[in-house]
Amino acid sequence: MIKYQARVYKDGRRYSVEFPEFPGCFSDGATKEKALANAKEALGLRLEEARDPKWRLPEANRHQGKEYYWITPTEDVAIPLMIRDARLKHGYTQRELAKLLKMSIQQLQKLETPGKSNPTVRTLAMISRALQEEILIVLAA
Repeated sequence: MIKYQARVYKDGRRYSVEFPEFPGCFSDGATKEKALANAKEALGLRLEEARDPKWRLPEANRHQGKEYYWITPTEDVAIPLMIRDARLKHGYTQRELAKLLKMSIQQLQKLETPGKSNPTVRTLAMISRALQEEILIVLAA
């Protein structure tokens, strides 16, 4: 799953949040819990901006300190970016992977677009086989 560390620190009466890998991506909250919830939303919104099909996810660095927390975006943002990242890792263009999957390029583009993708388990399995990548699905409440 995609995850990045956010720095959460007390800033006056509020808690501020910033993401070292995404300059300009920040949030805050009245409590630490609210700041962390807002951080998830802020990260998701920042990643949704990644409309360029060649854009690579920055590497998630591990930062030292008790003020750092791992944040994961929502699944509707993370899964399309994981599909895109796997495609780029294997050196396929969208056209090449779409052909390999026997789907239109428009279908693949939608699968890689945060906020618009909703792949079925069957589609994820097809992508997994085509890219020879393991997909791990964890159901959590």
